[in-house]
Amino acid sequence: MTAIYTVNAAPVPDWTPPPVPDDQLVFTGRYARIEPLRADRHAALLYREYAGHDAVWDYMPYGPFSSSSQYHRWVRDMENDPTLQFYAVFNIATGCYEGVASFLRIAPEAGSIEVGHISFSPALQKTRAATEALYLMMAWAFEAGYRRFEWKCDALNRGSRRAAQRLGLSYEGIFRQATVVKGRNRDTAWFAAIDSEWPALKEAFGVWLADSNFDADGAQRERLSDLTRLVRVADDPMT
Repeated sequence: MTAIYTVNAAPVPDWTPPPVPDDQLVFTGRYARIEPLRADRHAALLYREYAGHDAVWDYMPYGPFSSSSQYHRWVRDMENDPTLQFYAVFNIATGCYEGVASFLRIAPEAGSIEVGHISFSPALQKTRAATEALYLMMAWAFEAGYRRFEWKCDALNRGSRRAAQRLGLSYEGIFRQATVVKGRNRDTAWFAAIDSEWPALKEAFGVWLADSNFDADGAQRERLSDLTRLVRVADDPMT
């Protein structure tokens, strides 16, 4: 899909900045529960899911972790970072904590918020719980009053780029030489959805997550990427 952008200088009357997500938020769906990440409650359980799967950390500025105690210290540091709000992802079907995601670059004055630090274990990847976890975070952001929901990733991470587009976030380009990660240059791919797109995206997620969208073997009948295709204003040329 070719990008067609119209410069928007519309007034935003009576603008009220939305709330900052706090460490009391719990999001519960049919397949996933999202709760504030706590070192004492979650670190050992999550480390067990990540152990032996170092590829989870390939595009992260941290990891892999050599021990449960090392991961515990990292989670403790994240708990104390006021610029981030991390959540543990609980897969209701398996009864296990299997991943992490966070809100970051939280800018209520602009109505902008980013989802990131997404570390899903192999057990969580490509499940309904994984999709619903990110849907729940997106739903909270837009329904709290945010105007823009962002996703950024290493431009080499095609899996993350495909995931952003599948969720209905539009491709916005590459920031070249955005940072240095683990001793190498990182170009960053940008994606976003805006509030006017949320009603259609919410409907697409509802259709995809419905029991009727899966056959007796759990195979999807309609792909989420097809359901969000008409909402996206630009597709990633690398996916």
